[in-house]
Amino acid sequence: MSAGQITPLAISLAGVIAWIVIGLAGVFSPGNLRLVARYLFPAGALAGLVVAAAGAWAIAEGARTLVLPLGLPDLPFHLRIDSLSAFFLLLLGAVAAGVSVFAAGYFRRGQGTPPGLQCLYYHVFLASMALVLLADDAYGFMVCWETMALSSYFLVTSDHRSAEIRRAGFLYLLIAHIGALAILLCFGVLQGGGGDYTFDAMRQLDHTPRWGGIAFALALFGFGAKAGIIPLHAWLPEAHPAAPSPVSALMSAVMLKTAVYGFLRVMFDLLDVKVWWWGVIVLVVGLTTALYGVVFSAVQSDMKRLLAYSSIENIGIVYVGAGLALMFLAYDMTALAALALTATLYHTLNHAFFKSLLFLATGSVLHATRERALGRLGGLIHRMPWVAWLALVGTLAVAGLPPLNGFVSEWLLLQAFLFTPGLPQNYLNMLVPVAAASVALTAALAGYVMVKFYGVIFLGQPREERLADARDCGPWERAGLVWLAAGCVLLGILPVFVIRMIDEVTRPLLGQGLGNAASNWWLLAPIQPERASYGPLLFLVAILAAVAFAFLAVRAFYHGRVRRGAAWDCGFPGQTARMQDSAEGFGQPVRQVFEPFFRMRRELPGAFDSAPRYRVVVEDPLWYWVYLPVARAADRLTGLVTLLQRGRISVYLMYGFITLLFLLLFVR
Repeated sequence: MSAGQITPLAISLAGVIAWIVIGLAGVFSPGNLRLVARYLFPAGALAGLVVAAAGAWAIAEGARTLVLPLGLPDLPFHLRIDSLSAFFLLLLGAVAAGVSVFAAGYFRRGQGTPPGLQCLYYHVFLASMALVLLADDAYGFMVCWETMALSSYFLVTSDHRSAEIRRAGFLYLLIAHIGALAILLCFGVLQGGGGDYTFDAMRQLDHTPRWGGIAFALALFGFGAKAGIIPLHAWLPEAHPAAPSPVSALMSAVMLKTAVYGFLRVMFDLLDVKVWWWGVIVLVVGLTTALYGVVFSAVQSDMKRLLAYSSIENIGIVYVGAGLALMFLAYDMTALAALALTATLYHTLNHAFFKSLLFLATGSVLHATRERALGRLGGLIHRMPWVAWLALVGTLAVAGLPPLNGFVSEWLLLQAFLFTPGLPQNYLNMLVPVAAASVALTAALAGYVMVKFYGVIFLGQPREERLADARDCGPWERAGLVWLAAGCVLLGILPVFVIRMIDEVTRPLLGQGLGNAASNWWLLAPIQPERASYGPLLFLVAILAAVAFAFLAVRAFYHGRVRRGAAWDCGFPGQTARMQDSAEGFGQPVRQVFEPFFRMRRELPGAFDSAPRYRVVVEDPLWYWVYLPVARAADRLTGLVTLLQRGRISVYLMYGFITLLFLLLFVR
């Protein structure tokens, strides 16, 4: 290939091919853990860096296309890389590099699927997600989308010996296929009956508000099923705990973002018409999802389910920003639409880094303790300092505390609400401040959840004696955690450079970026510096200066006069881990305040129990209100259908004869 042929699209395609080759290499030696862990996963991390570099290059390069000699006759695969797909490729490659390095030290023997097959599913999963981002026609998109669903299903069910894990995988695959059907119908509406399923042909059509509304509803349902919006979220808290931690990290950090990418592609690129109430629906759905996710996250006692519900909350915040951008764009408020879309894209990037970091940290805890229940952990900061301090970075980022990355995107989103001028509809002017307050409440509850998560796992005393045998993570796992933690820090203290990159995405979609917000490299001003600004580096310097001053003051004035003694304990010296706040204790205030949202079962001890135990089980009411009735209706319907299947050829011939008579008599 000559230098003139080296393009970002060619490089990203080379990274995809490398992932497929690496996955196939694992099949030739499925039981060789050393080959997979020491060579193939690190090679996959290098391929991730290649994909990330191609995405970073392509963001400002402009759109490039390619037609592959694959597919069906007259239906070849069309590929295209533009600023939107390049942004998500950068996200995919950067996160995959850290997760793959971590995975090199994570996987063990005897976890169900042989290491070589896990390597195949893992790298096909990465390649299919990249091809979803590059697809430029409905046929190629759906093939890659289904490949992504199937490969992730096999990863979720890695430990297929457990019936619970098999059920979680089936639920995930079922909802994924229902969503895929809606996406396929959406593309059918967008192509307008012309028979051309390329995205370029869809861009050229003029869609009416009626058909545009149908496409919008199908896109919201189809991509929302993969993203985990309410009420299509039921698979997410089941699949994440079932999957290995690196897979959970990729599913939460990247796979959910492919659904966000698909929704943004349809709404801001393929669909030319914009209606204001579409944005209102997305905004309300996002707010409901965010509040629902954070409330259920607060009452979880399983650390991976807690993070799964936290992912639902963050996807809700992303959809809030997308809905706000749609509403502003429908009213030709392009500056505010650019601000809302910038906050949306920034939060997708932030969530990819801090949530993958926390899922990997829980994986290290799970390997060291073989325990997932929060009520049996504690005090691990002394046994696992590397994991504890790096997890603290992710915890503070999820909580939205400056100067880390989670604060920037949530602050930008709140600025979009605060700068909203008067809108034509009066009830929209009432909705905007309520939505802003809901986002602020969600952010506050997220901070509460992260205090529970980190405090119960890493602080205090160990709640089980066997935690004394816990060991810190190995060098490969540390390298992956450090990579993702560094991303959280850099995205937090250098937001101006990130927004300049995001401007290259918003300009082609909206015709405008933030521009002036990124004029000074050290100061972020979304609209005008005199109205609102944020200097993360100044904030970081102030924090470091305050810590240094406190440390030096203590050393200067109290050095040599410090007397150590036992902590005051109300006259009771026999403190144990049983006296610490438990995970259930942390969640009790939220359970009481939001009790109507939950379906709770209480297991009470008997009057004469020798070891009395009180237990509260919090269940998702939507499972009983939505999913179980649908499942029962499907069972009844299949029961009626089976009445027709008698297994006798004479009965089937009778059906054919009756059908023929009907056609002759009534069809003209």
